[in-house]
Amino acid sequence: MPRSLRDSKLDTREQRLRLKVRGKPYWRQIEPGLHLGYRRLAGQSGSGTWCLRRYVGAQRYSVEALDAVADDYSPADGEKVLTFAQAQRAVLARKPRPKAGALTVATACQRYLDDLADRGKSTRDAELRVNALITPTLGAVAVEALTAEQIRAWHAGLAKSPGRNTQKGDDGEAQRRRRSTANRTLTILRAALNHAYREGRAASDAAWRRVRAFQNADAARVRYLTVDECRRLVNACDGDFRRLVQAALATGCRYGELARLRARDFNPNSGTVAVQQSKSGKARHVVLNDEGAALFRRWCAGQPGNALLLTCRGHPWHKSDQDRPMELACERAKITPRVSFHVLRHTYASLVVMAGAPLVVVGRNLGHRDTRMVELHYGHLAQSYVADAIRAAAPKFGFKADDGVVPLVRPS
Repeated sequence: MPRSLRDSKLDTREQRLRLKVRGKPYWRQIEPGLHLGYRRLAGQSGSGTWCLRRYVGAQRYSVEALDAVADDYSPADGEKVLTFAQAQRAVLARKPRPKAGALTVATACQRYLDDLADRGKSTRDAELRVNALITPTLGAVAVEALTAEQIRAWHAGLAKSPGRNTQKGDDGEAQRRRRSTANRTLTILRAALNHAYREGRAASDAAWRRVRAFQNADAARVRYLTVDECRRLVNACDGDFRRLVQAALATGCRYGELARLRARDFNPNSGTVAVQQSKSGKARHVVLNDEGAALFRRWCAGQPGNALLLTCRGHPWHKSDQDRPMELACERAKITPRVSFHVLRHTYASLVVMAGAPLVVVGRNLGHRDTRMVELHYGHLAQSYVADAIRAAAPKFGFKADDGVVPLVRPS
């Protein structure tokens, strides 16, 4: 039996009787999707009552009474009169039980992906991780039989597996990247298993709740190209790939976002590019500077609105089509160590931040929901901007040096 939880409002009768009388219960989460409630109504004589709240899916909850009162005035008997700890055990006893048929991890992941799609969320990254990193190892395991030890072993195995783009010379950075990948994939697995648990297809979430992510795996990215390196890279690119690189440096967009751009997405009046489908599933408008707007204006001239803006020999850019041209361009431009195409997005963000743009503005152009990711990866580049802003905005109090006070100098 799990240990009882503590709550400063509900632990003892004295604490409960000090609560304001109201119709809405005072809730305490026992497990994700399962809450214990205490309620004492106006005009009610005697003890308050216990109830439970259960998540039933689709952002809805069901509430039911426990048919027991609190031990506010009468001693607890474990049946009709319950202490806070006994009420917790009664709630856990009514926890949803798995439906008939063993649910596998693979099926749980697929149902989670379907739920994301139904709610209009992007599934691309999650689907890739499920198919490549979760299902091959854990897919056939029943969710009910899944143990914390299995998840830890799988998680550690991901961190030890060499990445596809592993480069020599920086073992510490390579390990950090592998651990970061493992953590992100663990987040997807947990989300899928939590979805199954909330839907009543798993009796407990204890197995995956006990597994911890690797610490300090999401260190700030410091690799970006200088303006001179960018110019050399562009000059080293051929034809269609040169356009793709220029578009990445002008917008900071992801490769997949650039590959889906059409002529109608560029607005010459506002100097913006509309990204209709981003990683988060939400559309956004990327603001261009004059150079970027002139670039897109030339590309869109005479093009029908539905024409793909960036193509590879007349065909759409597909997954990984950019890898080999990027490798060749880095070799020609003498960029060592070579960088991936995604570094162009970091280059755009880094150069804009160092030029003094506020992080919130950069984050919005990149498509981040808030500034946390921008601060994590690029905040260290904005120190001069922060220093200048603080010096300009910090209050001044008219402090004056004390007359006659001479600072002491330690003898050397």
